[in-house]
Amino acid sequence: MPDKLEIVLPWPPKALNPNARGHWSKKAKAAEMYRYTCRVMAREVINKGRWDLKPLRDLVEAGGQIHVFLDFCPPNRRARDDDNIIAAFKAGRDGLADALKIDDCHFRTHPFLKRDEIVKPDGEVRVVVTGKGPEA
Repeated sequence: MPDKLEIVLPWPPKALNPNARGHWSKKAKAAEMYRYTCRVMAREVINKGRWDLKPLRDLVEAGGQIHVFLDFCPPNRRARDDDNIIAAFKAGRDGLADALKIDDCHFRTHPFLKRDEIVKPDGEVRVVVTGKGPEA
């Protein structure tokens, strides 16, 4: 088994951006759909690669943390705050945790906004899940 799980997830919907001024029910629906989409996509990668998640769960049980590296590749060159992108991805992170069946309180997140890596037409979030941190 490889030592890291790599998944490409969709860019968060505009409604999930903390600066969005939409109705709360629209945001809730967008969050629900985004969480579901990310869970399903992550499960597909896990199942297709026949990933054994037991080592990650054992690491958590032993008091360790799972490192989640996030490369946010936007759909265009519009100016974005990295803190808003992280907040907009919250439902996606929850969907990833659902797929792994590990509470995301055990995640150590390493986010990077790749302003120069434009992915047309919709953007993407490249996720790497591993038991090893950046110091490894």
